[in-house]
Amino acid sequence: MKTQIIVIFILMNCFSNSVQKSQLFLLAGQSNAVGQGDSLNSPVCKTNTAFEFDAQNNKFIPLRDPAGKSWKQFQEAGTGSVAPAFAKGMYELFRQKIYMVTAARGGASCHWKAEMANYGTWDTSGKLFAQAVEKTKMAEIKSGIRLSGVLWIQGERDANAILAGQLTATEYQKVLEGLIKRFRNEFGEDLPFFIVQTAYQQDKAPGGCRAVRDVQTIIAKKMNGVYIAYGETNEFGQRKWFKDKVHYNQEGLNDIGTKAAEFVYKHYNQEDNE
Repeated sequence: MKTQIIVIFILMNCFSNSVQKSQLFLLAGQSNAVGQGDSLNSPVCKTNTAFEFDAQNNKFIPLRDPAGKSWKQFQEAGTGSVAPAFAKGMYELFRQKIYMVTAARGGASCHWKAEMANYGTWDTSGKLFAQAVEKTKMAEIKSGIRLSGVLWIQGERDANAILAGQLTATEYQKVLEGLIKRFRNEFGEDLPFFIVQTAYQQDKAPGGCRAVRDVQTIIAKKMNGVYIAYGETNEFGQRKWFKDKVHYNQEGLNDIGTKAAEFVYKHYNQEDNE
């Protein structure tokens, strides 16, 4: 009996150590999750520290911009993204290899009422969620790592629909909560969901984006394991961190990635100390 207990303990310890050696994160949302920055100003991750999943070839490749190889409805960065700054920050803090899955499409809505033309929606009527699940599960199998968390950057399309009266903030809240639950049905009820709050679009009245930001805050307070990992996008206009009226420039994307990684690190440290 003692021998069996020792063997079980050793196996559990080995499993725990293997899990802690690396992390797998899903970066999902719409165009600012795709990334419309500048790869020339994107951080360079050290060799053999950060990888992204290339679903077209079913393999991991070194993570560098333009990240997010095109697959089904998901798009490649044009040309800089948040992914290298996030992965670089995560590696430097955790000292673990970081594996990324990108699943983002420009103009994609969260609620079907906000869907525009053929840009896609994360709602149950669209294909984006199912494709993100498919790609992530492929990456889990290839890496042998369970999904560690979701970094969510989305909201502009729904903000515009709220501003136009096509969608209410309550409807947006319900569908975003439902999306989080669907991710957890697929990847575990404790899956952390890290939100980058939506910025104020520079060519629109602020009401729509304010409603989206408020809902994101409400959900983070309401649902366990949902967090505002980065909320400073409300200052991007003053900081001149927009590439155009809607998309963040590389300086903004780098700040999001670095500080979101710091938030994730503090979150896990806090959990360990509780």
